[in-house]
Amino acid sequence: MADSLIIIPTYKEKENIENIIRKIFSLDKAFHILVIDDNSPDGTADIVRNLLPEFSQRLFLETREGKLGLGTAYIYGFKWALKRSYQYIFEMDADFSHNPEDLPRLYNACAIEGYDLAIGSRYIHGVNVINWPMGRVLMSYYASAYVRLVTGMKIRDTTAGFKCYKREVLESINLDKIKFTGYAFQIEMKFTTWKLGFKIKEISIVFTDRAQGASKMSKGIFKEAVLGVMKLRLKSLFKKPKRYTGSNR
Repeated sequence: MADSLIIIPTYKEKENIENIIRKIFSLDKAFHILVIDDNSPDGTADIVRNLLPEFSQRLFLETREGKLGLGTAYIYGFKWALKRSYQYIFEMDADFSHNPEDLPRLYNACAIEGYDLAIGSRYIHGVNVINWPMGRVLMSYYASAYVRLVTGMKIRDTTAGFKCYKREVLESINLDKIKFTGYAFQIEMKFTTWKLGFKIKEISIVFTDRAQGASKMSKGIFKEAVLGVMKLRLKSLFKKPKRYTGSNR
């Protein structure tokens, strides 16, 4: 069995899902993939379901009844992974904004270099983003700066969604207490990992905006991130995070 699982949440990704699956499985490093589909009306889950016989014991599909949010999809996937023997659990988008060729680099940072969380970062060396309008680039860049200012984290790309966790990290966080769903979820997970004292490394990547399908970004997601950062900081002032000793399974 492979030691690594890539979790890919989907909602209306019929143009991308088969291509991203085939690309990941073409890599030299063996990965398993878990697709979590939120009842996509375009048949995304059916495309994955048709690929299951071809990639038996490597590709897995979980479907949910509706669009429940990115954060809850990842929490679902984390718990699914922890019920099994995976040692490295990845977050990745379906739309090729995250280059599958970078997956082994994230893996090596944790498996070989000894880091607990590896982040594919857009902002280590300037801004490595392709095909975003300037307004969105500036919003994302300064949002990360805002998060660093409020929280004290040194992470450059605080809203990044391309990551590799060591199993121990996810076992040490009470996943039922993670409540945010959009960008705030990404921030909360990094902040919690950092406050628990885990070793974090950012790896420079080039982020390319989706060529096919529609973006899931919204004003509500952005607002949740802005307000959520304040809540995280205030909460940390009054309650020191402790490693979870219960079960996330």
